[in-house]
Amino acid sequence: MHGVRALLTPAAFTGVVATVIDNNPGMEKRTAERIVTEALKFVEAAAQFPNDRITPSNVVDEGWHALILHTNLYKKLCANLGRFVHHWPERPDAERHDRRALVHTVTIIERAGHSVDTELWTGPTAPLIPTAAQCSHTPKPGGCGPINPGNCASHCSGGDGGSSQ
Repeated sequence: MHGVRALLTPAAFTGVVATVIDNNPGMEKRTAERIVTEALKFVEAAAQFPNDRITPSNVVDEGWHALILHTNLYKKLCANLGRFVHHWPERPDAERHDRRALVHTVTIIERAGHSVDTELWTGPTAPLIPTAAQCSHTPKPGGCGPINPGNCASHCSGGDGGSSQ
């Protein structure tokens, strides 16, 4: 296991953390750091296991959104991980939440060699940390959600879902 924070320079990590804080006024820096760290674990696991359907929690998704907003950094991160991890959001709907998808995601992150910050991997109705991210991720075919099985790590069944980049 390695520390995922090493995937970014300290300055880049600080910049992504600042984006999370900017999008969530009043959030403590340590909380934003935890969120970004979990998002890095998620993206790395998605790149490592592109054929597994995984999905971020709403809280971890906040960190993933912040990473994506740093487009050049995110492009380089994915290139270093060996594949681009796409994100196609879906409008929030707690009815579509599948707890098994989060449990499976945690398992895949652990298979990738990481321990998870369990407090940040709760369902949409029980987040311990409120965040601004307003998209949802579901395992239902045809809807945006977990990583789409195929040749690349693609978030949901939209987009290029089967190409290598």
